[in-house]
Amino acid sequence: MTIAAAQPSAAELQAREEMVRLGASFFQRGYATGSAGNLSLLLPDGTLLATPTGSCLGELQADRLSKVSLSGEWISGDKPSKEISFHRALYQHNPACKAVVHLHCTYLTALSCLQGLDTENAIKPFTPYVVMRVGQVPVVPYYRPGDTRLAEDLAKLAPAYKAFLLANHGPVVTGESLREAANNTEEMEDAAKLIFTLGDRPIRYLTADEIAELRS
Repeated sequence: MTIAAAQPSAAELQAREEMVRLGASFFQRGYATGSAGNLSLLLPDGTLLATPTGSCLGELQADRLSKVSLSGEWISGDKPSKEISFHRALYQHNPACKAVVHLHCTYLTALSCLQGLDTENAIKPFTPYVVMRVGQVPVVPYYRPGDTRLAEDLAKLAPAYKAFLLANHGPVVTGESLREAANNTEEMEDAAKLIFTLGDRPIRYLTADEIAELRS
């Protein structure tokens, strides 16, 4: 059941249109298929705007997006995704987080299915860009989609990281805006593609000094 909702502000209307545009862009370029993946952002009034359950990112409608409180109350729009709980956890435990992108994009999802990943950093630094955009990418253990333990694990990691790889599931990426979170996701997907392209060839990883310079 929804609760009474106020008329959307100009900022909220703009945010709704941006989410529709980015969802369509992800879908058209093959980052999302079917009803997989979800997006959210933090509105100026402290509530969340999110893609509804079962929605296709390529067919979002601005007036049907889910509006949810940080405590989980469904305010307006269509029913939110069952994964909204981990979105909420990220906002609640990292004040810098203003948007979240969760996709099942091909290369990052394939990477999440590999055995033997470094759980502290799934994408070892071999180009500067992931380092500059998101830093380390920890691996979160596999849970059934919607399991509350996923939100609990992300809540613990949220203060220290911008991006995460859910084992056998895919990426969860944050940003100070929805556009930044989208750009961060695309950079990570490109890095994952390079990992599979390089295959068993020896990789020159960035040195500790090179990484420190990028972070300075």
